Amino acid sequence: MKSSRSKMHRTAALACAAACSCLFLYTASSIAQTPKPKRINRAIELLEQGQPIYYTGSHSGTTGSFAQGKLDAQTWADYISYDMEAAPYDVAGLAAYMQGLAAGGPTRTGHRTPPVIVNVPVRGTDEASVRANMWQFEQVLATGVHGILLCHATTAGAVRAFVEAVRYPNHEQGVGKNGLQDGRRGAHGTSTAAAIWGVSNEEYMQKADVWPLNPNGEIMLGIKIEDKYAMEHLNEIVAVPGIAFGEGGPGDMSLSFGFKRDDPRAKEIQDRIFAAAKTQKLYWLGVDAGGGTDVEAAVERAIKEGRMIGSGEEVAAAGRKITRRPLPY
Repeated sequence: MKSSRSKMHRTAALACAAACSCLFLYTASSIAQTPKPKRINRAIELLEQGQPIYYTGSHSGTTGSFAQGKLDAQTWADYISYDMEAAPYDVAGLAAYMQGLAAGGPTRTGHRTPPVIVNVPVRGTDEASVRANMWQFEQVLATGVHGILLCHATTAGAVRAFVEAVRYPNHEQGVGKNGLQDGRRGAHGTSTAAAIWGVSNEEYMQKADVWPLNPNGEIMLGIKIEDKYAMEHLNEIVAVPGIAFGEGGPGDMSLSFGFKRDDPRAKEIQDRIFAAAKTQKLYWLGVDAGGGTDVEAAVERAIKEGRMIGSGEEVAAAGRKITRRPLPY
């Protein structure tokens, strides 16, 4: 009887040990498969790997709320474009959205939040206008976002003022080149942004600089060239140090010139803008569906041309397949 019970106890012990062993192996396997981000800004991480990036949001109606941020933390997109150019300038809503992203994370790629790039209301029509509205950049960056897009970038002076406004004075890369001066951003708001990034105040101030001018920077600055006045200064605008990406704004550009978007001259202008951007190695928008006829063929053509930014989940799926991007996306 005792022998029988002893065997039962040994059998149970072995079964328990086996179960624990399986659980340990499963847990270890899960930990091993957890992505380890190389950077705070996932979009930069991908571009450094030569991968095009794809965004969601912007004029499609990003909502500034904690609940929406928590949902968007698991987005399919590589970054979120957050519109405050045509939408209300609501920093409190943006701050709540960023807090929601952090609460809903980490992302499927192991990052604390998806990158967020904000379209601000100030327009880059001239240097004086940008300097007078530097407070917008300060407030937006204090929420913990990862980039800003300057719409209607019209002069090189305006773009230089934009770059200077978002940089801390402790970063010297590019200063003195093409007239770029020291950064003007103040230290206030650092703690709020650092909390979203999950770093100390000191680390935030080191990392919160413009990439790729500063290879260790985690902030992406973009410009939107979208009227006939900008075309007069095109080469000077794209040569300003500190800009990472941009787009041509075909809708407003066509309005500015007074012709329809399907006018052959519209494409000629966009091609001219893209050619100028390529000379400065800027990442440019244009990985699209080509009117929706053959998405994969259109995306492949755009990638071969060197266009590295696209929008929409269908476009992203096609592009990731073409470049054989490894999981998790």
